[in-house]
Amino acid sequence: MLLIIIGVVLLLVIGGGAAAWFVASRSHADEEDAGGHTARKEAPKAAPTFLPLENMVVNLADPGGDRFAQVGITLELDDAKTAEQVKVYLPTIRSGILMLVSQRTSAELLQREGKEKLANDIVREVSRPLGYSVPSAKARAAAAAAEDGGEDPEERPAKKKVERNPVQRVLFSSFIIQ
Repeated sequence: MLLIIIGVVLLLVIGGGAAAWFVASRSHADEEDAGGHTARKEAPKAAPTFLPLENMVVNLADPGGDRFAQVGITLELDDAKTAEQVKVYLPTIRSGILMLVSQRTSAELLQREGKEKLANDIVREVSRPLGYSVPSAKARAAAAAAEDGGEDPEERPAKKKVERNPVQRVLFSSFIIQ
């Protein structure tokens, strides 16, 4: 009896393996007939454009006003066209960045979280003159909480499709606090 059960199980395993092999080889043959190679659905990603800004020296918001930061920023942008648009608005962008950094304390900027928050705020500041809106961390958290709030998906309004922001991220090339 035990020998029959083992034989049936072994037959099922071999049959399942053969069926999986047949399906896999069949789909592979169909792909070769279609074009000779597997076509990717994604278009290859273009290399980003990096736009370095001049170093900025800013007094920090520490009590006594005796601390300052020297910050070097490089913007990672989608393409050269965006870099040209940023250059047009560079005086406004630099002023906004200086205002952002001058509102921070040295203790805040010495922490990794403080630098990450500053980078996100700079992305928002650079995107604003280009006509893009970047939600703040609080707004993103509130939106995530609203989605997880247990609302019926049928009752939620449809989300608007948001155009992708060409300002990908902010990179710090130097960050000195004295």
